[in-house]
Amino acid sequence: MSLRTMADRLGTSHRMLIYHFGSREGLLAAVVHAVEADQRAALAMLVAETGREPMEQVRRFWARVADATEVYGRLFFELASDALYDRPHAEEFRAELVDPWLTPLAELWERAGMDRADAPAYARLGLGAARGLLLDLLATGDRAAVDEAAEALHQLFEAKASGYSVTFLLPQPANE
Repeated sequence: MSLRTMADRLGTSHRMLIYHFGSREGLLAAVVHAVEADQRAALAMLVAETGREPMEQVRRFWARVADATEVYGRLFFELASDALYDRPHAEEFRAELVDPWLTPLAELWERAGMDRADAPAYARLGLGAARGLLLDLLATGDRAAVDEAAEALHQLFEAKASGYSVTFLLPQPANE
């Protein structure tokens, strides 16, 4: 859709959109930024919420993110690709792709019972796996199969958090 068409549908002029966002790509980057900020705020609320079991929160958050992906996912992955290619309109987005997610995810895994030393690696693993599943959802449209795979991942993490032996060969810090 052209910037002029977007402006018409939004009830403004393309000049105003250019003034505020610089380009069509800048506008789309702002949309993805807003959706991502909303998702991170929802995650922060879940982490702060103490009345529910952490795994229930994880499953609720997955459903929310999968729902949003069906609407905004293609735009997210397009902008992520642009960020990886250092395209100017996606410059700020690159910094938001991973790091802002890791601390709240690690905190949620710790609340679920995971050892503090393991939680950051599992936060990164969970983020990467979730993004892969979301890409699968967009590629196949098979929400039931993707939700089933997400549930398998949740159960694996839940087992680890509950103290069951789930061993990944994580590198050990070098002894100095």
